[in-house]
Amino acid sequence: MVFHDVSFPARLAFGASGGPERRVEIVRLASGQEQRNARWSRSKRRYTIATGVKALADLHTLSRFFEERGGPLHGFRFRDPVDHLSAPPGQAIGPFDVTIGSGDGSTTAYQLALATGRLVTKPISATVRVAVGGQELASPADFTIDALTGVVTLAAPPAMGVAVTAGFEFDVPVRFGNDELPVTQVSFEAGEIAAIQLVEVFE
Repeated sequence: MVFHDVSFPARLAFGASGGPERRVEIVRLASGQEQRNARWSRSKRRYTIATGVKALADLHTLSRFFEERGGPLHGFRFRDPVDHLSAPPGQAIGPFDVTIGSGDGSTTAYQLALATGRLVTKPISATVRVAVGGQELASPADFTIDALTGVVTLAAPPAMGVAVTAGFEFDVPVRFGNDELPVTQVSFEAGEIAAIQLVEVFE
C-alpha cells in the first residue's frame, strides 16, 4: 500500500457527511451500572458522499480517480469540511494555536497534533506556522515540514522547557470504502453514484 499525495476532487466532495467514530464496548452490570472499555485508542473518521446528479464529465473524473487509487488499495487526502484547521472556526490560523512540544535542549523534531491529542499527519505545507518561546520562526530557514508525516524539524533545538507551538491547515488521510463505483446515467449528459464511502487510514 502506498499513500498517494493527491486530494479528492473538491468539486465532487460538496455535501459530504461524516466525522469521528469511537468504538466503545459497554457492559451493563446486574446493579445497573455500566463498564465501558475503549476498543480504539483514538477516533477514526468516516465520510459519505452522495454525488447527486452530476455531469458525465464530473463522474468520469471521479471514476478515473477511483481507478488510479486502485479502489480501496491506496490512500489519499480528503478535506473534512468542518475540521481542517488548528484554529477555531471563523478564526485565522496562527503560530500559537496549539502546543506541539517542549524543548529539552536536544530534540529538533516535533509531531503536529491538535489540542485534543489527535495527530496531524497530512498538513498543508504552505499553511504551517511555527513558534518557539513565543517567537514565530521563518520557513525554510528556521524549520521544515514533512507534508506526509506532519513532523516539524527545527534548525536548532529549543532550550529546556521552551514551548514549541504551531498553527496549520490539514487533510485527513482516507481510502475508498467501496469496492465498486457504479454510475447510473439519468440523462444524455448526466448521471449519479448512489454513495461514496471514505474511511480514515493511519499511515
